[in-house]
Amino acid sequence: MNDIRDRFRNQGLVRPRDGRVLGGVCAGLGRRFGIDPWPARLLFVLLLLIVPGSQILIYPVLWILMPKESVSGQAVGTAYAPNV
Repeated sequence: MNDIRDRFRNQGLVRPRDGRVLGGVCAGLGRRFGIDPWPARLLFVLLLLIVPGSQILIYPVLWILMPKESVSGQAVGTAYAPNV
């Protein structure tokens, strides 16, 4: 599971510390794709109306897989390796 979190972190998919409503998944997705959190949440709800049920399963999975953002902007629980 750490490999998946590392891939998410490398792609910029982290749950931010600020701007969260529930778990920070929509805020993280919005940040990754360059949109504000509220339009990302509205898009999520609209997708839920179009394809019911799938997002209810996807959100908790992303909540588990997306790493948290740390204070310095790196994901929590990741090793820091300085560039030498």
